[in-house]
Amino acid sequence: MDEFFIDSDGIGIHSKLDKPKGADKCPLCILVPGFTGHMEEAHIIAAKDAMISCGVAVLRAEMYGHGGSGGEFKDHTLYKWVTNALSVVKYAKSLGFVTDLYFAGHSQGGLLTMLIGGMCPDDFKAIIPMSPAWMIPEIAREGTVFGMQIDPLHIPESVSNGDWELSGDYIRVAQTIHVEDEIARFKGPVWLIHGDSDEAVPYKCALDALKLYEKAELVTVKDANHCFDDHLDEMADAVCHFFKNE
Repeated sequence: MDEFFIDSDGIGIHSKLDKPKGADKCPLCILVPGFTGHMEEAHIIAAKDAMISCGVAVLRAEMYGHGGSGGEFKDHTLYKWVTNALSVVKYAKSLGFVTDLYFAGHSQGGLLTMLIGGMCPDDFKAIIPMSPAWMIPEIAREGTVFGMQIDPLHIPESVSNGDWELSGDYIRVAQTIHVEDEIARFKGPVWLIHGDSDEAVPYKCALDALKLYEKAELVTVKDANHCFDDHLDEMADAVCHFFKNE
């Protein structure tokens, strides 16, 4: 495992690269955690290990304000995450051992997966959104931010739930994003993984995405919550099933 930082407009993106043993050339999957998340969470490690077991290298990357990356959590926005992700994609494409490139992410990282897939459709053989929180822009336009109600036309300077605080810029940015546009741009395979007892991102989000993508499949992890607690093996099996049948 190699640990390093990828520069993204002066922000260091904390990254770890794991390769299958003995592999000179192999596919690579970029893997991004979600809102408040980091690369050592159990579900991220389980997904990473599943990919490695299938002969796929994994580049875990923490976006702005998360984990060991630069920037303050309060100041992160989806625009900043997109800029960071594009820097990570550029880095991944420079690696000489990579045969095919994939992008996967969980929750807000799953939303990012859908956005980057549409922005760079020629770069990825497939994308893997896990519990993708792609409803964030829509509910921000309606005035809901992670369960808190705001006036969508008069956004406060910051919002807080006691555990974390976000700048109002997070909401302003989210309101401008229309994920459906990027869904339409990605024509390759999409492997959705979602628990049907997800308490944070409604399972309906996966069902809606399934209808919009041209080549999508959905693996439902029965009774699993947002982070697949107590169902990590089923989630990992879903990841392996995809790569073994690619």
